[in-house]
Amino acid sequence: MLTNQRVYLNGHIDVPVDQWHAVVLALPTHIELTREEPGCISFKVTQSTSVECRFLVAEIFEDQAAFEAHQERTKASEWAKITADCPRDFTIKTQD
Repeated sequence: MLTNQRVYLNGHIDVPVDQWHAVVLALPTHIELTREEPGCISFKVTQSTSVECRFLVAEIFEDQAAFEAHQERTKASEWAKITADCPRDFTIKTQD
């Protein structure tokens, strides 16, 4: 994978009903911190209109290094703790 390729992540996160409120409260901070990261081109999280307790996620980072830095920051974040039990289904692709 070339380092100058953009990284695209698309998919969803399913939130257990009993954790919904905590996740909704934590989401704005997670979005804000991610959008402030160097190399973040786009970061969108929207509630699914067809599946209850699901968020759709779409991310674009300028390169693999920026994406990996985001992943590392996120692993150590409050968001990671709050959403640890939330199943995720993501596809990651690169493109020039």
